[in-house]
Amino acid sequence: MVLSPTLRFTAQISRRLALTLAIGALCLGNLAQAQTGTVRLLVGFPPGGGTDAIARTLADKLKDQLGTSVIVDNKAGAGGQIAAQTLKTATPDGTTLFLSHDHTISILPLVVKNPGFEPARDFVAVGGFATFVNALALSGGTPAKSMTEYVAWVQKLGAGKGTVGVPAPASVPEFLVKMIGQKYKLDLQSAPYRGSAPMMGDMLGNQIAAGTGSVPDFIENHKAGKIRVVAVMGTTRQATLPDVPTFAELGLAGFEDLPYYGIFAPTGTPQATIDKISAALAKVVTLPEVHDRLTAMGLTVAYMTPQQLASREQAYSQTWARIIKASGFVPQ
Repeated sequence: MVLSPTLRFTAQISRRLALTLAIGALCLGNLAQAQTGTVRLLVGFPPGGGTDAIARTLADKLKDQLGTSVIVDNKAGAGGQIAAQTLKTATPDGTTLFLSHDHTISILPLVVKNPGFEPARDFVAVGGFATFVNALALSGGTPAKSMTEYVAWVQKLGAGKGTVGVPAPASVPEFLVKMIGQKYKLDLQSAPYRGSAPMMGDMLGNQIAAGTGSVPDFIENHKAGKIRVVAVMGTTRQATLPDVPTFAELGLAGFEDLPYYGIFAPTGTPQATIDKISAALAKVVTLPEVHDRLTAMGLTVAYMTPQQLASREQAYSQTWARIIKASGFVPQ
């Protein structure tokens, strides 16, 4: 059948309209997919450590709140420096986040001349979710059962010399080793690792007699009797370790300001996106299974708004800038 010019024109218009609608639908679909695309949660330490376990606990529930997949991406090395540099260059659209504790965000810029990022310039706080304390733990093969016994054992066994593992060089745990040595007149040497997991492996294998790190790094093996936590930072004893004294109780002051855990995004991330992720985090940390799991790891769980996390990070950095300067440490 031959169509009249009018009908042919109408048919052409209909086809073009249909094509336009199809393209529009495809574009909207792609936009929706981009908006709900997989979120990558960067972690600056290897799988198996405390920070990795915390990230996986949160990621599992954040996906439900955000309505999209949340995967943990371990960018281990240099005390979280690699992960931080990855965040800096990521597209600021909310699909790349960084779960970090104080070391990478607050301490690294103070001890490394050129870390490759500036937190105040390159990152924006999304929300905090916990504080924690660092501790000294002894390997299972170390005969000492307490801090006092450990000091006496080092003095007797090696004429005051000893090696203590730390999860990262120039970290709070390493400065703790220095202060313990000064306090008890011991020649303690730090053995830096690339995260708590390899350090814990050597402690469980009795390759090193002691290690310093966060309570979440130690708590499970302490409860299992494989290592012994003998002292913790902070002003009060930990609920998960009620029999373990604080360093302040033992006469070692200066470690009362508690480190934190938080989530950060690249600068330029839309505020609406920050608010959405922060609101999801606030809900997740109140879930009984998450709260109980994080508490059992040795964390004090408490949500912090983006503004509260940013303020805490700034105050913590100022405190440690004074401590590091007083120690005579020279940024490398």
